[in-house]
Amino acid sequence: MIINMDHIITGAVLVAASYVIFFIGKVVNDFLHHEYNLTEELVVKDNPAVALALVGYYAGLVLCIGGALTGPSNGVIDDVIDLVIYGGLSIVLLNISWFLCDKLILYKFKISEELVRDHNQGTGVVSFGISIASGLVIYGSISGEGGNIWTAVIFWAMGQVILIMAGLIYNWMVPFDIHAEIEKDNVAAGVSFAGAMIAMGLIIGLSAEGDFQSFREDLPSFVAFSLLGLLILPVIRFLTDKVLLPTVNLTDEIIAGTADQEKPNVGAAYIEAFSYIAAAFIIFWCV
Repeated sequence: MIINMDHIITGAVLVAASYVIFFIGKVVNDFLHHEYNLTEELVVKDNPAVALALVGYYAGLVLCIGGALTGPSNGVIDDVIDLVIYGGLSIVLLNISWFLCDKLILYKFKISEELVRDHNQGTGVVSFGISIASGLVIYGSISGEGGNIWTAVIFWAMGQVILIMAGLIYNWMVPFDIHAEIEKDNVAAGVSFAGAMIAMGLIIGLSAEGDFQSFREDLPSFVAFSLLGLLILPVIRFLTDKVLLPTVNLTDEIIAGTADQEKPNVGAAYIEAFSYIAAAFIIFWCV
């Protein structure tokens, strides 16, 4: 095997630069969430809700960095410049996405209060899912050749609108108030919702991925593919209820309160979340 030293050096430089971008993303997140001390929440108070939200943000950040790294190399200097530009842009967009989630998706309460005051793991897992979904959208928006900062921002903005629509549609299609259940620290409801959001993030991100030709060529397929994901959400939930869990009522398992199910069934929620994510991959591979 021939060792290409230039390739190794370029890789090492990009790994180092990626860690720097990641660290900057961490600092920005810490600054924006000054309402709590991260070390105190994780080590002193053992707050799993904050940990879930933070891991989701970090995972979304890694996906963003991955979008900036994909594609052919143009030389180490140009690659680092692209990583700095699109990595920095991704940090901004990811944090905007989080605040949009707070104001437009989980709009009936303040996420940070649920995480810090109530240690609400239902809220934590939803924040986890939405950060990953947003990271997938940003990954698709900035990856590929032929685009620029403005094309990335436009695809991200459109993807974010569709992601918000997915959150509203999910709350409409389930026979319970997702906000009320999450506020009651219903982890099962949070897991199901997070799975649906990650699935939509996958569909949106994968539809935006690839080389940019022109808005005229790329937008119709992007919009059609993303809207297909929105339309398929209720179908997936119905099939999960009737095929994967045929002997129980999925809603009863998620919200509990019946004689047979006294507390929310997180296991059933995992199956529902898996169904959404698996369907997202299958839709992408088939369409």
